[in-house]
Amino acid sequence: MSTEKRYSVGALIITAVAAIIGTVLVLEASGRIDHSENKDQVPVGEFEAIHVKPGEEFRMSRKPSELHAACVDGYLAIAADVDPSFRGILVDYKNRGVRCARPSPLDRDPATPEAVEVPDEQ
Repeated sequence: MSTEKRYSVGALIITAVAAIIGTVLVLEASGRIDHSENKDQVPVGEFEAIHVKPGEEFRMSRKPSELHAACVDGYLAIAADVDPSFRGILVDYKNRGVRCARPSPLDRDPATPEAVEVPDEQ
């Protein structure tokens, strides 16, 4: 006869859930989980650029993303269709703004940082 003790599936699930909750509580109590109060620097979303060659087929979802783009002070802004106040300027991995059009050679020095003001939508 086997003297091995067996545990029920329910007991194992309860133990796993308790371990996860305990881990989160310990991380929260020790300050390892960061809750940012500055919502101005929170990313609006993650985007991906896909290179499509002329004549090449490209497949994407038929469902729209509920976001739209607008040109604000020469930079591409992304805004939510359902909440006009939820918008942000699109930046690359080095936090440089993505322009709406190629700049003229007569424009100012692109290395000089500038503040971009996002106007209220009417």
